[in-house]
Amino acid sequence: MADIKPTAPAAAKTATSAQPKKSGNLVATIAPIACIVLGYVLWRFVIGADGNFTTPDPSGGFWPNHKGPKGAIPKMYEGGIIVPILIGCLLIVVSFVIERLLTITKANGTGNIAEFVRSVQFHLANKDVDKALAACDKQKGSVGNVMKAGLKKYKEMITNTELATEQKVLNIQKEVEEATALELPMLEKNLVFLSTIASVATLLGLLGTVMGMIRSFSKLGDEGGGEAARELSQGISEALYNTALGIGTSAVAIIMYNVFTTRIDGITYGIDESGFTLTQSFAANYK
Repeated sequence: MADIKPTAPAAAKTATSAQPKKSGNLVATIAPIACIVLGYVLWRFVIGADGNFTTPDPSGGFWPNHKGPKGAIPKMYEGGIIVPILIGCLLIVVSFVIERLLTITKANGTGNIAEFVRSVQFHLANKDVDKALAACDKQKGSVGNVMKAGLKKYKEMITNTELATEQKVLNIQKEVEEATALELPMLEKNLVFLSTIASVATLLGLLGTVMGMIRSFSKLGDEGGGEAARELSQGISEALYNTALGIGTSAVAIIMYNVFTTRIDGITYGIDESGFTLTQSFAANYK
């Protein structure tokens, strides 16, 4: 009879202290629609209020034909139906600038990242992991979270007598990579709205301008004479409001996108430095 060898127990999976963040993206779902609706409300009922025109359209409706705007702001109303969309785009940019500013500020932590990394390096050089963990609790933010996850695995590997040093370092590195994979998507989320509007707003502004020019030249062809020329110059002025809104919105989106990506790059560099600090420290202190 053949000898039956006992089956070796399955290797236990290394537990990770990094936990996935349960975070929906409700802002990305609601904000664009709400901003476009609010843009129309501002254009129709605030900028396009009857009192802002010498000859208002009493019939009202979706797009009243008001005449004689009183001032520069009411002239935006006559820029056409693209204006409320551009106002909505500007509101979307403002909404996501505020949302990203709050998120990235929180992710940056409570102190300077470089000083935090140096303090952890100092504690690890003295083999005081608990003080390094306390520094992570004080720092918070994405770098603090990644460093804390790595330090927990670091502390676990110190007491591990089964694995070689190289394997322990690899386990610490894997823990840092898993924690990083959970943090980075939160930093980059919703930036796509800023990058998209940076391109689309300018095109929408040009579309509104072209539509206004077509309308103005159409009146010139139908009526002719000095009155038509006056209406043409007025129509061109009104059409250019679309261009101004589109370019202004695009400029704000581009500037804030670059600001946020620069700050995210700084946080990412801090995360990378954290992983390097942990692996190099362990390899040097626990050979």
